[in-house]
Amino acid sequence: QVQLVESGGGLVQAGGSLRLSCAASGRTFRTNAMGWFRQAPGEEREFVAGIRWSDGDPGYADSVKGRFTISRDNAKNTMYLQMNSLKPEDTAVYYCASRALWTIAPMTRWNDYDYWGQGTQVTVSS
Repeated sequence: QVQLVESGGGLVQAGGSLRLSCAASGRTFRTNAMGWFRQAPGEEREFVAGIRWSDGDPGYADSVKGRFTISRDNAKNTMYLQMNSLKPEDTAVYYCASRALWTIAPMTRWNDYDYWGQGTQVTVSS
Protein backbone atom coordinates (compact mmCIF):
# COMPACT_ATOMS: atom_id res chain seq x y z
CA GLN A 1 0.00 0.00 0.00
CA VAL A 2 0.90 3.64 -0.47
CA GLN A 3 -0.15 6.34 1.93
CA LEU A 4 -0.46 9.92 0.75
CA VAL A 5 -0.52 12.98 2.99
CA GLU A 6 -1.46 16.36 1.53
CA SER A 7 -0.91 19.85 2.86
CA GLY A 8 -0.88 23.46 1.73
CA GLY A 9 -4.50 24.26 0.97
CA GLY A 10 -6.20 27.38 2.23
CA LEU A 11 -8.05 30.58 1.41
CA VAL A 12 -6.47 33.15 -0.90
CA GLN A 13 -7.58 36.12 -2.95
CA ALA A 14 -7.68 36.02 -6.73
CA GLY A 15 -4.20 36.49 -8.13
CA GLY A 16 -2.56 34.91 -5.11
CA SER A 17 -0.47 31.77 -4.79
CA LEU A 18 -0.47 28.49 -2.91
CA ARG A 19 1.94 25.57 -2.82
CA LEU A 20 0.50 22.10 -2.26
CA SER A 21 2.58 19.17 -1.03
CA CYS A 22 1.93 15.44 -1.13
CA ALA A 23 4.19 13.10 0.82
CA ALA A 24 4.09 9.40 -0.08
CA SER A 25 5.07 6.46 2.10
CA GLY A 26 4.83 2.68 1.89
CA ARG A 27 5.47 0.85 -1.39
CA THR A 28 6.70 3.96 -3.16
CA PHE A 29 9.25 2.02 -5.21
CA ARG A 30 6.36 0.95 -7.44
CA THR A 31 5.34 4.51 -8.31
CA ASN A 32 4.87 5.12 -12.03
CA ALA A 33 3.33 8.58 -11.84
CA MET A 34 1.70 10.94 -9.40
CA GLY A 35 -0.91 13.55 -10.10
CA TRP A 36 -3.25 16.20 -8.80
CA PHE A 37 -6.99 16.13 -9.37
CA ARG A 38 -9.64 18.53 -8.16
CA GLN A 39 -13.38 18.48 -7.62
CA ALA A 40 -15.64 21.47 -7.14
CA PRO A 41 -19.17 21.21 -5.69
CA GLY A 42 -21.54 19.81 -8.28
CA GLU A 43 -18.71 19.08 -10.71
CA GLU A 44 -16.89 15.95 -11.80
CA ARG A 45 -13.38 15.21 -10.66
CA GLU A 46 -10.91 16.65 -13.16
CA PHE A 47 -7.24 16.27 -13.89
CA VAL A 48 -5.01 19.20 -12.94
CA ALA A 49 -1.41 18.08 -13.37
CA GLY A 50 0.68 14.92 -13.33
CA ILE A 51 4.33 13.94 -13.29
CA ARG A 52 6.09 10.82 -14.50
CA TRP A 53 8.18 9.63 -11.61
CA SER A 54 11.12 8.20 -13.55
CA ASP A 55 12.19 11.39 -15.27
CA GLY A 56 9.88 14.12 -13.99
CA ASP A 57 8.09 14.76 -17.29
CA PRO A 58 5.01 16.85 -16.46
CA GLY A 59 1.56 17.18 -17.92
CA TYR A 60 -1.05 19.87 -17.33
CA ALA A 61 -4.69 20.53 -17.94
CA ASP A 62 -5.21 23.36 -20.42
CA SER A 63 -6.98 25.41 -17.76
CA VAL A 64 -3.85 25.66 -15.59
CA LYS A 65 -1.01 25.79 -18.13
CA GLY A 66 1.23 28.75 -17.51
CA ARG A 67 -0.06 29.21 -13.96
CA PHE A 68 0.64 25.91 -12.16
CA THR A 69 3.91 24.01 -11.91
CA ILE A 70 4.25 20.40 -10.77
CA SER A 71 7.49 18.97 -9.41
CA ARG A 72 8.78 16.08 -7.36
CA ASP A 73 11.60 15.20 -4.99
CA ASN A 74 12.46 11.52 -5.44
CA ALA A 75 14.58 11.33 -2.29
CA LYS A 76 11.71 12.64 -0.17
CA ASN A 77 8.95 10.83 -2.10
CA THR A 78 7.14 14.13 -2.25
CA MET A 79 5.22 15.90 -5.00
CA TYR A 80 4.45 19.60 -5.16
CA LEU A 81 2.03 21.83 -7.00
CA GLN A 82 2.91 25.51 -7.17
CA MET A 83 -0.24 27.45 -8.01
CA ASN A 84 0.14 31.06 -9.13
CA SER A 85 -2.33 33.62 -10.48
CA LEU A 86 -5.18 31.77 -8.82
CA LYS A 87 -8.71 32.36 -10.06
CA PRO A 88 -12.07 31.80 -8.35
CA GLU A 89 -12.72 28.93 -10.75
CA ASP A 90 -9.73 27.13 -9.20
CA THR A 91 -11.76 26.69 -6.02
CA ALA A 92 -12.08 22.97 -5.31
CA VAL A 93 -10.91 20.12 -3.15
CA TYR A 94 -7.52 19.05 -4.47
CA TYR A 95 -6.53 15.39 -4.29
CA CYS A 96 -3.11 13.82 -4.56
CA ALA A 97 -2.98 10.46 -6.34
CA SER A 98 -0.39 7.78 -7.12
CA ARG A 99 -0.30 5.29 -10.02
CA ALA A 100 1.71 2.09 -9.61
CA LEU A 101 1.19 0.17 -12.86
CA TRP A 102 3.86 0.74 -15.50
CA THR A 103 2.19 2.36 -18.48
CA ILE A 104 2.69 4.95 -21.19
CA ALA A 105 -0.96 5.93 -20.97
CA PRO A 106 -1.69 9.60 -20.33
CA MET A 107 -1.85 10.73 -16.74
CA THR A 108 -5.26 12.37 -17.07
CA ARG A 109 -7.58 9.49 -16.16
CA TRP A 110 -8.51 9.35 -12.48
CA ASN A 111 -9.53 5.69 -12.61
CA ASP A 112 -5.96 4.70 -13.50
CA TYR A 113 -4.68 5.80 -10.09
CA ASP A 114 -4.40 3.36 -7.21
CA TYR A 115 -3.97 5.51 -4.13
CA TRP A 116 -5.47 8.80 -3.04
CA GLY A 117 -4.91 11.38 -0.36
CA GLN A 118 -7.65 12.78 1.83
CA GLY A 119 -7.98 16.02 -0.14
CA THR A 120 -7.19 19.59 0.76
CA GLN A 121 -9.51 22.55 0.25
CA VAL A 122 -8.40 25.44 -1.95
CA THR A 123 -10.67 28.47 -1.93
CA VAL A 124 -10.00 31.52 -4.11
CA SER A 125 -12.07 34.61 -3.36
CA SER A 126 -12.94 37.27 -5.92
